[in-house]
Amino acid sequence: MSEKNRPRTLMPPKGPGPGPGGPGGRFMHPGAKAKNFTGTIKRLLGYLKTVRVAILIVLIFTILSTLFNTISPKLLGGFATSIQSTVIRRSLYNSVTGILGKIPEGLTGQEAINLLPESVTQNMTENIKNELLSMDFSAYPEIEYPYIGRIILTCLGLYALSAIFNFVQSFVLASITQKTVYRMRNEVKDKLNRLPISFYDKYTHGEILSRVTNDIDTISNTLQQSLAQILSSLVQVVAVLIMMLSISPILTLVTIFTLPVIILITTIVAKHSQKHFARNQAELGNINGHIEEMYTGHKIIAAYGREEAAIEKFDQINQRLYTAGWKSQFVSSLIMPLTHLVNNIGYLLICVLGGLLSTRGIIDLGGIVAFTQYSRQFTYPIVQVTNIFNILQATAAAAERVFEILDEPEERPDDEGAAEIADPKGYVEFKNVKFGYSPDKILINNMNIKVEPGQTIAIVGPTGAGKTTLVNLLMRFYEINGGQILIDGTDITKLKRSNLRGMFGMVLQDSWLFNGTIRDNIAYGREDATEEEIIQAAKIAYVDHFVRTLPKGYNTVINEEASNISHGQKQLITIARAVLSDPAILILDEATSNVDTRTELLIQKAMNKLMKGRTSFVIAHRLSTIKNADLILVMKQGDIIEQGTHSDLMKQNGFYAELYNSQFMGANNSQTA
Repeated sequence: MSEKNRPRTLMPPKGPGPGPGGPGGRFMHPGAKAKNFTGTIKRLLGYLKTVRVAILIVLIFTILSTLFNTISPKLLGGFATSIQSTVIRRSLYNSVTGILGKIPEGLTGQEAINLLPESVTQNMTENIKNELLSMDFSAYPEIEYPYIGRIILTCLGLYALSAIFNFVQSFVLASITQKTVYRMRNEVKDKLNRLPISFYDKYTHGEILSRVTNDIDTISNTLQQSLAQILSSLVQVVAVLIMMLSISPILTLVTIFTLPVIILITTIVAKHSQKHFARNQAELGNINGHIEEMYTGHKIIAAYGREEAAIEKFDQINQRLYTAGWKSQFVSSLIMPLTHLVNNIGYLLICVLGGLLSTRGIIDLGGIVAFTQYSRQFTYPIVQVTNIFNILQATAAAAERVFEILDEPEERPDDEGAAEIADPKGYVEFKNVKFGYSPDKILINNMNIKVEPGQTIAIVGPTGAGKTTLVNLLMRFYEINGGQILIDGTDITKLKRSNLRGMFGMVLQDSWLFNGTIRDNIAYGREDATEEEIIQAAKIAYVDHFVRTLPKGYNTVINEEASNISHGQKQLITIARAVLSDPAILILDEATSNVDTRTELLIQKAMNKLMKGRTSFVIAHRLSTIKNADLILVMKQGDIIEQGTHSDLMKQNGFYAELYNSQFMGANNSQTA
């Protein structure tokens, strides 16, 4: 035999079925809220501890970007004030000229007031008087173009700086997010490699993939988008509040009074829309499941004439999905118009009150213009933060599902200095083995088996008897609760798992092939195999002939469903894979089921060649195929109730004889019929 140290497990065997609560019972369904929101968010933020400096840079640049953007409205207010002042000065200049007839040389503002009639000066507001006092009557008032130009250039510079800082913080944040998600994906990947096979038996692949892909993508999107929005929104609220207070505390109070109304509207609408979104997601899952079911079983549907029933059920689910989708979108879309309504009412109050304050000289036109812009900027980030909180709920739920995987108990590592068997012979012994999938439910009690090298051991029994469990224990997919399993006299718990599993080759009832060429599928157990070795293995397994009839031969690509070749051909390829891996011990799980008679003979002949000189464990359902086994183990409810050769067991006239005769009689009855 060739080297045995490389792993040759072709496919993990099926486990005992789902854990408590059904498949994925411990996992949360999509859209569920986190059970521990605060703790989950803290743990998620813990991933950012290694990038504190980068987070600090993001925070500083977000503050600077927001501040530069926030200052601009007040500067533009100065622009409006300057224009207003020029208009007022021109009006006053014209009024003084009209009253006095001619402007005396060197006339000052105070002198103009003294020269004007008392009836005119008494009706002047304080603002007009101050404007008149500051006037220079030596020239007609002109628009201050240099001053306005400086304001425009300053605003352009601030907008440019804000954009630059925003670009830098977005770049840094994208880097932080991807590094964090990259690290999390690696942790999950490494964790999945360290988890025992029992984990994959308890939870469906779809649930695990959903957590590795969808949930981590949700976390990535939140870190990338929501984190930046939260930072900028909080900074913007504080900065805008300060700017509004600096312009007018009275108008600021009016703006703040609209906030409770906006928050109340957002909360009520979000609460009502959430149940519709949950219903929408549920119906979306229903329609996807129905479509998948109908697509995969379309031949059966057509055969039984159930097309109309399938279409009717689709229409019912689709109608429910339409209703839930319409309601969720409509209700959630009410937030913006209602918020705008409240904002517009607040805006109207600010304009009216601002106008009154302006007539009393408490605030100028530029202040009102700037304040109206700030009032718009003040409420939007608060609504945004409220919406982000709902996103954080979903993110926390997604993170919690990812952390559930990371917190799963790992497969016990190999002992330090674990042994390796360089050239295994195939001697196997079970000594007083005790096992249960849970400590309080023992399935196997005091199992004792001795298998000599090269023997064929058949394992028979009804469904659920523990046949596959025995194989799982042999390959150490599960840890036993008591006793020992020995290979060549060495306790398997003292061996490296890679070395232990490298001794086995497997051909299962459900053949597993991946999306790749036939050559790659055969060589899956031995990456270093040469072309000659692959073809030789294919010939032994009766694969070579039908492969050469294919247009691309060994380069034929097997699709993801492996539906472009027959079931029997798939089985023969898995046997060729096992032949190439040259294992010391074989595990065969009724590989001849569900194939035609001719293919069954080919598979049986290929397996006989493969089993020659190797210790073989054959899980059998059709007892006629294992009559020549060296030892037959009859299992029932986890225990070996009978063992011996076929003739010995038939003479005992026990449970095995009853099983065999029932199959034999069934076959005879079917032939007679």
